Amino acid sequence: MSIDKSLLSKSKLVRQRNVLTRPERIKYLTDEGLWDEKKSVYGLPKVKIIKLKKKAKVKKAAAEPTDGKATKS
Repeated sequence: MSIDKSLLSKSKLVRQRNVLTRPERIKYLTDEGLWDEKKSVYGLPKVKIIKLKKKAKVKKAAAEPTDGKATKS
């Protein structure tokens, strides 16, 4: 029997959203310097969301490549 989709772990439920809430949009605009306190909170400009791609894990190579020659310190 499989587990219901609503019972997934919390880490699997986190995903990229297409729509930001009003406070998130205002925070983003203030960080970019595009927001004044004098402006109305209604009719905010759209904010483009950049989707982040996960980087592939790189396996570590040998710590020091050895070519058969001894080095003196």
